[in-house]
Amino acid sequence: MQSWMKSSRFYLDSVNIVYDFDTVKIRANLPIMNSEKSNYHHGDLRRSLLQAAGTMLREAGIEALSLRKLADKVGVSRTALYHHFQDKNALLCALAEQGFHHWYQSTSQLIECAEADQRETFRRFFYQYIHDATAAPETYDLMFGRAIWKQAQATPALKEIAYLCFQYQVDITARWQQQGLFSSQEATLRLAQVIWSTMHGLARLVIDGVYADSQHIEDMCDCAIRMLVQPAQEE
Repeated sequence: MQSWMKSSRFYLDSVNIVYDFDTVKIRANLPIMNSEKSNYHHGDLRRSLLQAAGTMLREAGIEALSLRKLADKVGVSRTALYHHFQDKNALLCALAEQGFHHWYQSTSQLIECAEADQRETFRRFFYQYIHDATAAPETYDLMFGRAIWKQAQATPALKEIAYLCFQYQVDITARWQQQGLFSSQEATLRLAQVIWSTMHGLARLVIDGVYADSQHIEDMCDCAIRMLVQPAQEE
């Protein structure tokens, strides 16, 4: 997988996502556990918690991530942490939200800045999806895996951004249909679902280690793209 990611020709720099967070007022009579804790204010603590949680997720997986370990890693009291995440599920949902925000921003940047060649744009879109999923597999698992969705544990904020992302994919699929890239005879919603499930399936095969050879992965991507896109009309 790593060799393929290095060889892929389509990369976008990661997008730093900035949130507006409610101010957390810490009473003056609370004990200062260390000098680091006293430096947090406004949204800084939530951002720091999410950054640290993301690192822990990449290094040890979902099972090893806990609020207690996170509080210790950042150097804050659990009381301060609970102001932002009432339980582990809330934390996992927030991490998944970040993944969807990254997908939306990087995809919209690709689509809106694309040149006239829509076939190349779709090819970049397809490759970028596989790259982003396999570059951050733990986050991808949270975005689409059973840890959240199987148990119907998604927060309203996570549901909102997940829906926004899929609706955006439906919208750009409709645009591509209008431009003749895909058949106009197919229902746009179903076509968007098929495109997504195709990319998702390939991403999972790479994440799960079934395929790791870069040439095989690129060949499968190109084959899928040829099958999905209508043949170019000869002028």
